[in-house]
Amino acid sequence: MTAEEWLTAFAEEIGAPMPNGGQMDEILRLAAIAAHASERIAAPIACYLTGIAGRALDEAIEVAERVG
Repeated sequence: MTAEEWLTAFAEEIGAPMPNGGQMDEILRLAAIAAHASERIAAPIACYLTGIAGRALDEAIEVAERVG
């Protein structure tokens, strides 16, 4: 199963919309900034925090670049 197939199935199961290609790129950029500025564990948690805070990805990336 590819990552996209897995994510699509996961999104369907939890009732969330699947991010489009541009959103996926932004999510990966945010994760990369967090992982390189700290420990790798920061990447998924930064993405989670962005989601629960309801913040836009571009805003979260800006904050991550400032913090990192």
